Amino acid sequence: MIDNPRDIYAFAFSGQLAEAALDGIGRKTRRSRSDVGSNYPELLGIELFDEGLVTSAEQMAYVYVAVATFENSVREMIVKTLSEEFQEDWWEQGVSATIKKQAAERQENEEKVKWHVQRGSDPINYTMLPNLINIIRNNYALFEPFIHDLEWASGVFDVVERSRNVIMHSGSLSRRDVARLGTFLRDWTSQVST
Repeated sequence: MIDNPRDIYAFAFSGQLAEAALDGIGRKTRRSRSDVGSNYPELLGIELFDEGLVTSAEQMAYVYVAVATFENSVREMIVKTLSEEFQEDWWEQGVSATIKKQAAERQENEEKVKWHVQRGSDPINYTMLPNLINIIRNNYALFEPFIHDLEWASGVFDVVERSRNVIMHSGSLSRRDVARLGTFLRDWTSQVST
């Protein structure tokens, strides 16, 4: 307990200095994340489009962030879980031939387009959302400790994929759909977080 007012001032001032130092070295905060793409509207010519369409798309951008983060976090979970079991051979031993073939075809097609960045160098980056749940399903014994119920997990993927398909094809979700998606994403995160 701090009794002396000077000690309280020193403590508070030290905290402010620490915050400023962290900000000075580029600490990422929720506030600074919005500044990352601050010049993107200009680069993309957003001002040339209908304002109502831009507003609708901006609202769906939040949904995109949630869906993309979910999808990539599932990829990371799969790689981590299968790597713990199969080490560096996780892709060969933990993924079905059909999924491997589809991912290889997508990767080969993207490699032909030299002028555009590819999704990545790892085959999991070329695995579509429905196939991610199939990888989990095919290795359920490894995922069971943190995914208590495969049917529940499939339900989460169904809701995410349905919402994903709408926004990825330039559609807009209703507030009800966004709220439903948020509930499923929160439940998933609470369940699989270690």
